Parts: sequence; structure tokens; C-alpha cells
Amino acid sequence: MPDSGPDFTVKIAETEAELRAAQALRYQVFVKELGAGGDLVDHEAGLERDRFDPFFDHMIITDNRSGEVVGVYRLLRDDQAKAAGQFYSEDEYDLTVLKASGRKLLELGRSCLHRDYRGGTAMFHLWSGLAAYVAEHRIEILFGTASFHGTDVQALAQPLSMLHHNHLAPPDLRVRAQPAHFQTMDLVPVDQLDRRRAMLAVPALIKAYLRLGGFVGEGAFVDQTFNTIDVCLVLDTARMNERQRRIYTGERGA
Repeated sequence: MPDSGPDFTVKIAETEAELRAAQALRYQVFVKELGAGGDLVDHEAGLERDRFDPFFDHMIITDNRSGEVVGVYRLLRDDQAKAAGQFYSEDEYDLTVLKASGRKLLELGRSCLHRDYRGGTAMFHLWSGLAAYVAEHRIEILFGTASFHGTDVQALAQPLSMLHHNHLAPPDLRVRAQPAHFQTMDLVPVDQLDRRRAMLAVPALIKAYLRLGGFVGEGAFVDQTFNTIDVCLVLDTARMNERQRRIYTGERGA
């Protein structure tokens, strides 16, 4: 890394200016678009930030034509989590099963693209950068929370139940929402699921993890501060088949 193409450059933020650009994009997406809040959100400067930012690596994608940061991904390895005192998502999920596995972990979060770059090639470049980072650090398990917009559980009963019934992690990867905040995802019986309707309601990022062979943990977390319902996604690189691996790394089949 960095990964440079004719249109985009993907790299880990190295300067305060690059970090602020990432936080400014997060503010535009999470605060202005989605209505998130938080103790350290700086409305005057237009920055979305928290106490974990100094410990994460911040992957940014820059439009080479405009010089603007148009996408971000926040990455936290095991060693960085020790320095931070915990993984970010431990406030929402019990990660004991992953931490006790002895495998190299990477937590992902705060993934977003500028609205003008969604549906194009920018996300592909960001994923390619992530694949290079995973290879460089020999990561074995990726995980992190991903969100549905809004906090009305019943309105999301179909997609949450579909994830629970069809994509629940196996026991050795099955993180579980913290007991004090546990929201069951088993809301609709299997025989009453409308799979097409449910999949239409699943955010693109979650669908992307599922295509790669990802799983969801047990239970959801209703995040009133961020105006979301979160699920925990877990991806074991050893379980990826060759087709999924090619999608993830950007390789083409023979």
C-alpha cells in the first residue's frame, strides 16, 4: 500500500490533515445524512470522531482528479485494541469467542463513501486496499458492526430475521450482543419470511460481507446515539472459497 490507479489512491492516513478529511467525510455521512450524534462530534468544525480514533488505522480513498477524500474505512488490529483497552464493538458485543481463538483479528468500522461515489468503482478500490492490508498483516478473522438506519426493530423484523435464520455464525465465530442490550433477531418464523423483501432491506455493505461468506453474530444492538440498529459481521478468511477469495482480492478467474 498505497494502491494507486488512474482515478483513485487508497492509503492509510498519515497526517493530521488526512485524518481530519476522513472525519469530515464521516460527519457528512453519519451525522448530516443519517442523524448520528456522539460526545466528541464537533459540529462547528464538521468532524465525526471518538476516543478510539487515535488507535485505529484510517484507510482513505482519494479522488486523484479533485484531491478529495471520498471514502474511509477504520481498522483496528489486536495490538492496537490492547493499546486502546478494548475493541470498539465490545461495548455492543461479547467478543470472547474471537479473542480466545488465538487467531489474528481485525476490527472494521466507520465505512462510508461520499454520496457522489456510491455505486461506482470507488468501493471496489477500497475493498482492494483492505485485502492488501489483510494480507500484509496476516489477518485471519475480520469483524465489525454494520448498521441498518433507524431504531424501529419491528420495521426491520424481516431482514433481521432473515440474517438470523440464514447467516448466523457457527459456534466458534458466534459473538453475541451484550446481555444488557441484547435485541433478538429471531422476530419472524422461517415459514413467514419474505426473502426477497428482506434482502431488499439489507444495506449494501452487509450484502457485500454475505457474498464473501460472512456471518452475523447472535442478537442486534439498538444504537440510539447513532440512530441505527447494529449487527456484528464476522468473516473468517480460511472459510472463503476460491470464488469468494477472487471477489475479495479483485483477482480474475482463469
